[in-house]
Amino acid sequence: MLRQVLLRLVTTLVTLFGVAVIVFVVIRVVPGNPVAMMLPPGAGPEDMARLQALYGLDKSIPKQFVIWLGGVVQGDFGTSITTRQPVAGLVLGRLPATLELSVMALVIAVVWGGIVALVGTRFRGGRAEAAIDVGNGIALSVPDFLWGLVLILLFGVLWPVFHISGRVSPSLDLPFVTNFYLFESVIRLRFDLWWDIVGHMLMPALALAFPLAAIVAQLLKQSLKETMHLDYVTLARTKGYGETRVILREALRNAVLPTLTLVGVQFTFLIGGTVIVERLFSYEGLGNMAIDAVINRDLPLIQGIVILFAVIFTAVNLIVDLLYAVLNPRLRHA
Repeated sequence: MLRQVLLRLVTTLVTLFGVAVIVFVVIRVVPGNPVAMMLPPGAGPEDMARLQALYGLDKSIPKQFVIWLGGVVQGDFGTSITTRQPVAGLVLGRLPATLELSVMALVIAVVWGGIVALVGTRFRGGRAEAAIDVGNGIALSVPDFLWGLVLILLFGVLWPVFHISGRVSPSLDLPFVTNFYLFESVIRLRFDLWWDIVGHMLMPALALAFPLAAIVAQLLKQSLKETMHLDYVTLARTKGYGETRVILREALRNAVLPTLTLVGVQFTFLIGGTVIVERLFSYEGLGNMAIDAVINRDLPLIQGIVILFAVIFTAVNLIVDLLYAVLNPRLRHA
C-alpha cells in the first residue's frame, strides 16, 4: 500500500507539471496582450515596454516558465495584473467558498441519489421505477447552469424565498476569522449567520447537485439490481428477512463500492462546474474569479486558479483510490 501511495504521489507531481506547462504556454500564445489592456489612452511604446518588463513578459516563454516555476516552488505564484495583489492570497481566499458550495452540492446529490436508488430497487419492475428512470433522464439532460436559471425563476422571481446572489447578506455582522463561513458560523454558534449562508448557497448547490444525483441514482440502482441476484442475498431471503432489510443490510454494502469511485470522479467535475454556476448566482468563489481573470487576461491569476484546480482533482482521485482499497477486502489483501 505504501509503495502504491508513493507511486501515485510521483504520478501526481508529473501530472501537475504537465498541466503547468500546457496552461503556461497556451495562455501566452492565444491572441491578446494583457499589458495593452492595462494602459490608459495615450500611453506610448515606452509605457508598454516598462509594464512588460515589470511582469516579466518581455522574456521568452521558456525563460518566463522557469522564473514562474521557481517562484511556485517557494510558494510565490506571482502578482495579479488586475488587482496588483499576490495570486496565492487571492486564490486561497476564494477557495473556501467554492469548497463549501461543492461539498454541499455533493452531500445533496449523494443523499438524494441514494434514496432514489433505494426506492427504485425496492419497487423495481413497477411504475415507481419507471418514474424514477424518467426523472433521472430529465436531470441528466439539463445542464447545471440551466437548472440554475430555472431555480432563479421559480424561487427568486415567482416565489422569492431564497437569495439569488452573493454569499452572505451585507447587513449582517461577519465575525469570521477564516473564509469557511458555513463551518465557522456553526463553531461560533451563530445560527442566524448559518441560516443566511445556507439560504445563499442552497440554489447554486441544487443546480450543481441535480445532474450528479441522477448519475448516482442510476449507477447505484443498477449495482443494487445486479447484487440482488447473488447467492448471499438469496440466502438472506431464505432466512425470512424482508426485502427492505435485504437491500439495506446485505446488498447495499457491496453495491455502493462502484458508486464511491464514481462520486469521487464526479466531485472533481462538480468543482469545475462551479465556474458558470458561481457566475450565474454572483457567488464569490474561485469560478467567478476565474471568469474575471480570463476576461481581463490576468495571466498569473489564471495560472494560479488552474493549478489549484489540478491539485484538487489529483488529490480527490488519490483519496478515492485509497478509500476503495480500504473498503474492498479483495484489494486490501491482494
